[in-house]
Amino acid sequence: MDDLVARGYVDDAAFARHWVTARAARGYGAARLRLELRARGIAAPVIAAALGALGGDDALARAREAARRRLPALRRGRPDRLVSRLRDYLLRRGFSTSVVVRVVRETAGVAADE
Repeated sequence: MDDLVARGYVDDAAFARHWVTARAARGYGAARLRLELRARGIAAPVIAAALGALGGDDALARAREAARRRLPALRRGRPDRLVSRLRDYLLRRGFSTSVVVRVVRETAGVAADE
């Protein structure tokens, strides 16, 4: 294993950075990414370094985009459940509670206007 690491074939930091970049682009939050990397055996300091590249404003923008994409499907269901289902969806995607609350408030106002 040491030989593979020395040759650069095994690089947990590069893997973690790539994983975070790719999955964040698909609408996943830091909490979910942390769990996925931990499940793949990546060390906590490496995970923290990889997640450090994700900014707070970036998380808010990703959560807004995920909510925007999910909203049409949620509107087909019961209107009284829209807010709770959107909240649960964003939490499962791994966004922080503060980001989820903000996006749900913004989205609920838009959904009520339409």
